[in-house]
Amino acid sequence: MVLGKRLQHLRESAGVTYEQAGRALDVTHATIRRMEKAEVGLKVPYVEKLLRTYGVEEPEELEAFVALAREANQPGWWHRYRDVLPEWFSVFVSLESESQVIRAYEPHYVPGLLQTESYARAVLRAGMPHAPEGEIKRGVALRMERQSVLTRDEEPPLLWAVVDETVLRRHIGGSEVMREQVDHLLQATERSNVVLQIMPFSAGPHPAMYGPFHLFRFPIEELPDVVCSESLVGAVYLDQRDDVSTFLEALDRMSAQAVPVARTRAVLSALRKEF
Repeated sequence: MVLGKRLQHLRESAGVTYEQAGRALDVTHATIRRMEKAEVGLKVPYVEKLLRTYGVEEPEELEAFVALAREANQPGWWHRYRDVLPEWFSVFVSLESESQVIRAYEPHYVPGLLQTESYARAVLRAGMPHAPEGEIKRGVALRMERQSVLTRDEEPPLLWAVVDETVLRRHIGGSEVMREQVDHLLQATERSNVVLQIMPFSAGPHPAMYGPFHLFRFPIEELPDVVCSESLVGAVYLDQRDDVSTFLEALDRMSAQAVPVARTRAVLSALRKEF
């Protein structure tokens, strides 16, 4: 999806329409749209021709992009979990793995990247009460493997999450599971690439009371931020500037409204005593 967005940026910067790009490849304009949305694979000959159509002629730039296209055609590690990974969430994991900054608001659960195994199991079981135990185990394993993005050696992303107080008041999995989860959050706040803030009840209404969302920012400057807004059965991905700006403003306002980062550990420690 990231590479598709980059192709879209190059096309728009060159002033090339979908129809013109389609004629260059002898395909329909819909195929170009699907390539940019990562709904189809990026064939290397197509990518090379599109880049030249968009005015990219430098051999090094062409070679680097084609190498990325070849890499993108290789299935990501998460494809091993396709038996429990819906397509909409496959996109989410892909964006998560490519991000430089991940900002999130979570009013219901501890963010997946910060969940313990026991907490994740309880959350998944609550959402899928009739699922076989094997499916729950696979879902937990996927969630734990996702977390390696925060500890990878090469440029791990910054995770900046605002978590509603409700998340810490809702007993998921029982007291022992919650104590372990809060301990895990306390440990996570010691990492330089994790910023955690609590939105207390006392803060009153805030701009994101409608539900959870994530904002992904990438290390390639020309790529737009992408927002993922989840629902019970899927998610909507937004990258138009006006849409993204609305979410970014909401995150900034909430970060200012939530408990300051310097006090997060004190809040977590106080809440832990209640379990």
